[in-house]
Amino acid sequence: MSIEKLKRFKNRMEAGELLAQRLVSYARRDDAIVLALPRGGVPVGFAVAKALEVPLDVLLVRKLGFPGHEEYAMGAIASVGVCILQAEVMSANEISPSVVEAVAQRELREIERREKLYRAGRDALQLRERVVILVDDGLATGSTMQVAVKVVREANPARLIVAVPVAPRDSYENLRTKVDEIICLSMPEPFYAVGQWYENFEQTTDEEVIALLEHAQRDQARRTHALQDRRSE
Repeated sequence: MSIEKLKRFKNRMEAGELLAQRLVSYARRDDAIVLALPRGGVPVGFAVAKALEVPLDVLLVRKLGFPGHEEYAMGAIASVGVCILQAEVMSANEISPSVVEAVAQRELREIERREKLYRAGRDALQLRERVVILVDDGLATGSTMQVAVKVVREANPARLIVAVPVAPRDSYENLRTKVDEIICLSMPEPFYAVGQWYENFEQTTDEEVIALLEHAQRDQARRTHALQDRRSE
């Protein structure tokens, strides 16, 4: 079947709204939080958090791209230094440790840049004993999400859910045993790439990420004030 005949999402926001429909049991829970993977996962996560009326934060993770073919993941790394490598990619291409180290250091610098830019001095939200919903715009190899899962697990959440609009079945299965719940709206075969399953898959900019995070923060502040007002009545 051609791609044109298969269901595609209009954009990341629509994908997030559809994901939220599968996550209604977590709506308005005091212990729930949406963690989005920048940059493409932020519009999806924003739509989920807005629909569920829960806080939104980001988890900085970067793909380790194969030198010369950066779209081809040989692994991924997170801001805390957690790194996962794709063993089959490493062995098939005989990638040296020095090459991995160089790519990892470059991506850590980019993570540091984004951390300062996106947070603007705000502390990361606490994950311990919370229901954490990890969101991205889709999975390909699943490397970045695997690192994100490992980082969140080390923070001792009460429950860990991965929610993505689209993924290949093998990446879905690889994650399924590592989390408490995984939600994926579409697992097309053949998969091709995440962007093939969106009508609009333009790159999300830093400015869009910042604007969405600020919007989510204002929404959360309004919800907190409204709750305080109700309790004081």
